Amino acid sequence: MRAEILMEMNVGERVHISKLETPSEKREVSRRILADLGEWFGIPEAIESYIDKSSSLPFWAAFDGVASVGFIAVLKHFDKAAEICVMGVMEAYHRNGIGSLLLGEAEKWCADQGIAFLQVKTLSASHPDAHYAKTREFYRSAGFIELEEFPELWGSANPCLLMIKEIS
Repeated sequence: MRAEILMEMNVGERVHISKLETPSEKREVSRRILADLGEWFGIPEAIESYIDKSSSLPFWAAFDGVASVGFIAVLKHFDKAAEICVMGVMEAYHRNGIGSLLLGEAEKWCADQGIAFLQVKTLSASHPDAHYAKTREFYRSAGFIELEEFPELWGSANPCLLMIKEIS
């Protein structure tokens, strides 16, 4: 059963958030969204890894009518710690509150699970990518703080920043 939330976007479009359960639905949605986000997700092997991994995780999708426009998948590491495994909103839908809605659903799930901390890994500011500067700003505005940089986790060309948020 899908839990749905309705909202009016700034541009007046109708969007709803649904929790997906079926792995094939999760794969279809994540493939569609990640294909639109080449500036963020440009490594084919990494995209396939995200699609495969997220198909077995708690997963919420944003729909504009019947078309998927965003998603988030959460990986629970321990009783008190989880991670945003992957998240994406189609670029045409950025800055309309969809990412915040998706994150809100993931945070509610974390709270219901008794999870105290939610983390996300993203490209560090030591890499000059303007798209990821916007990503880091989104997470900061949602209450995440920078915790640690891992210059070699994804290789020296892609320094990783770990951000964390306390779930209340």
